Amino acid sequence: MTADTGNTAQPPSSQPAAQSAALEGHIEQLLVAVEQILRAEPAGVSELALIKRLQQEPWSLIGDVSFHDPAALYPVHFLLFHTLYRLREHLAPESVSLHISPLVIRLEDSNIVAGTGVPDREDKLRTFYLDLSGYDLPEEDILQMVDDFWAGREGNNPGPYELQEACALLGFDEIPASFAEIKQQFRRAVMKAHPDRGGDTERIQALNQAFSVLRTHFRPGGNPPAGYEEAKV
Repeated sequence: MTADTGNTAQPPSSQPAAQSAALEGHIEQLLVAVEQILRAEPAGVSELALIKRLQQEPWSLIGDVSFHDPAALYPVHFLLFHTLYRLREHLAPESVSLHISPLVIRLEDSNIVAGTGVPDREDKLRTFYLDLSGYDLPEEDILQMVDDFWAGREGNNPGPYELQEACALLGFDEIPASFAEIKQQFRRAVMKAHPDRGGDTERIQALNQAFSVLRTHFRPGGNPPAGYEEAKV
C-alpha cells in the first residue's frame, strides 16, 4: 500500500472510520519498513535519509514531500516519529533501544528494563508523538512550532547527545567556545556540500539541522544570531 503522507495527507479526525483504519494499517507497514531499514544501518540514518528510503522501492510508503514547506512536511514528520516511538516500545522487551533525533535515528543495545521510564525531556516528546491528535494541527500552530524551534524557546533546548551529534556533523570534537566558530564552519561545510560542487541535498539538510541545534544551545530563548541564514539548495 502506498500512501502519500506529504501534501495530500488528511488528519485522522477528518476521516471516516474506514480511512482511520487504513491509516493505522499504513502505520503498521511503516513499523515493519523502518525496523528493517534501521537493522540494516547500524550507524543509523537521519530523518531525511529515512524519509527518502521509505519513498523508494521496495517500500514506497511515503509520497512526494515538500521539504521546504513546514506545513506540508509536518504530517510526514509526525507520522514518522509516531512510528519511531511505537517501534521503541515494541523493541524494549528485546533489550533494544531506539535513539530518535532528526540528525540520527539508530538501534542500540539497552540495559534498561522495559517500563522503567525515560528522561523527562524524552517523555514529553513520546507523549506528544504517540497521541495521533497531534497529526491534526492547524497550519498556524505548525508554523508557531517552527518559529519556536528556530528561536530556541524554552522546551526546545537540545540535550547533550544531540549537541554531540551536531558538533560531529560540523566537524567539531567538542562544542566550540563561540557561535562565530560554528557559523564559520557551517558556511565552509555548506559550500563543500552544495550540489553545484558535487554534494547533495541530504547533506545540506543535515548541516542545517546541526547548525540549528547548536544555535539553540548558544542562544536559548533568543532570536537567531545576526548573520544567520539557513542554507538553500
